[in-house]
Amino acid sequence: MTTGAAIAGPDGALRCPWALSTDDYVAYHDEEWGRGVHGDDALFERLSLEAFQSGLSWITILRRRPGFRAAFAGFRIEKVAAFTDADRDRLLADPGIIRNRAKIDATLANARVLADWAEGDLDALIWSHAPDPDGRPAPKTLADVPAVTPESTALSKALKKRGLRFVGPTTAYALMQACGLVNDHLETCVARSAP
Repeated sequence: MTTGAAIAGPDGALRCPWALSTDDYVAYHDEEWGRGVHGDDALFERLSLEAFQSGLSWITILRRRPGFRAAFAGFRIEKVAAFTDADRDRLLADPGIIRNRAKIDATLANARVLADWAEGDLDALIWSHAPDPDGRPAPKTLADVPAVTPESTALSKALKKRGLRFVGPTTAYALMQACGLVNDHLETCVARSAP
């Protein structure tokens, strides 16, 4: 039975328990998760992938990320916003991604909305919801890590108000974790103090 506390990986370093289930997770945990992400296209990618993850395991998305990047033109907002009905049909038939009609439609609609924003607006909006890093102690176990916070609820509302879809509070919090707005690496995790 796991306590949810950090556990030693093959190299002896303590990590968040979820990171040790696959080699893909170890690399993602150590090199990406919780590191600051900036730039509208980069954040559009993360927001889109978190939406596709809804109801699925993140490893499913992580392993298909190259396919998603190829299918969605590298998540460049301007390019995705110009996708046609033929592109939508192509996406619905693409075995390299999750072929969920509602999530594909939301991604295309979100790109069209974001294409009308000024450069840097998405970055600024998302990062304006980053909580005070000293406002919450480092989590000791996974039980200390929330699924939703007041900040993620506010971010979700702000994104929805601006016309974005598939951006509920849980998805918004997963985005905040993945993009470094919050640091939910456990207190003794080797990646907690990574730059």
